[in-house]
Amino acid sequence: MSTTKTLPMMEESMRWFGPNDTVSLQEIRQTGATAVFTSLHDIPYGEEWPMASILQRRDAIAAAGLRWTAVESVPVHESIKTRTGDFLRHIENYKATLRRLGQAGIEIVVYNFMPVLDWVRTDLHYKLEDGAEALLYDPVKFAAFDLFALKRKDAAQSFTPEIQAAAQKYWQEIGPAGQEQFTLQTLNLFPGVKLNMSIEGLRALLDAYKAISTAQLKEHLRLFLREIAPVAQSAGVRLAIHPDDPPFPVLGLPRIVSTEQDLADILAMDDAPANGLCYCTGSLGARRDNDLVGIARRFAERIHAAHLRNVQFKSDGTFYEAAHLAGSADMYSVVRALLEELARRTKANRPDSQIPFRPDHGHKILDDFRRAEPTCPGYPLIGRLRGLAELRGLQYGIAKTLAS
Repeated sequence: MSTTKTLPMMEESMRWFGPNDTVSLQEIRQTGATAVFTSLHDIPYGEEWPMASILQRRDAIAAAGLRWTAVESVPVHESIKTRTGDFLRHIENYKATLRRLGQAGIEIVVYNFMPVLDWVRTDLHYKLEDGAEALLYDPVKFAAFDLFALKRKDAAQSFTPEIQAAAQKYWQEIGPAGQEQFTLQTLNLFPGVKLNMSIEGLRALLDAYKAISTAQLKEHLRLFLREIAPVAQSAGVRLAIHPDDPPFPVLGLPRIVSTEQDLADILAMDDAPANGLCYCTGSLGARRDNDLVGIARRFAERIHAAHLRNVQFKSDGTFYEAAHLAGSADMYSVVRALLEELARRTKANRPDSQIPFRPDHGHKILDDFRRAEPTCPGYPLIGRLRGLAELRGLQYGIAKTLAS
């Protein structure tokens, strides 16, 4: 009989967008995942989460045979990022929500500090050679939106003359109907969900950041953490800040969670164990100078959750969402680093030994083309199932190797 010790593995999870998600909890359970990352998406940004709503969502997930392992996310209101208006009330609301989540036994809260925009792509149906569809970011198309749809002042300073020329050519080629469709798609995608944002509305949101520098935004995050990190620590909640996506400036907005130095600065803002990271290989990996494996190893102790996905760079500066094991990231070494950290935590009997992960984004494949459109671009069922299965096999193989 084998005496090989079995190394604990990361908890397998899937993103779920709530009761209106086109992917059901029953289907998520059939993927083999045991947990979900989800949020109370119906509650307006900045408002308190009622305890009854938290418990109702937690119990509905449990009834489906799953666990609510991480909140993704408790959104940070724009007034907190700019420290204007009613930001103090919104911070107090955030504290109240953290306390209630801790009381409900939900231990991880993912959040981000990206100004105005959530994540940015330009193509939602990029066709791959095998017929699958992926998300893609094209700097030329994004420049076209910024220069000719939004018409942002000083936008030209953000792009090289070559990209500006290519953007103008693209804008002219798609014509008025194409311009309208592309503008609407881009506006809807910015927050990650359709909020019927207008060009005028986006301009107003951008105006709020005209006088806020990168250093000032980072200071606003420090002040926010000074308030909420002690509350999270007391409540038994681990905070996991998500990197910027993409990890470079867009629309003239400051970015403060894009590089390894940014992550080091954030962890130094409050040394409480509750102040930690959501390690996203896709977001960090969209910047070529980020050392994904090194970041995973150097910040391992403060990684509270993980998003595992891969991007593939093209020679023209674009990048697209690749298969989870087939892009530019060394996913083997990343997963090995995370499993080694999980083993250290387990050996030390840390109560927060688990690092839940989910396959982030996924290709549209097979029956995904016959199903209803995913609730959010990048989240089809079968494509993510493939990613989860690949990552499951990878971590099982690594775990067996480390345990032998």
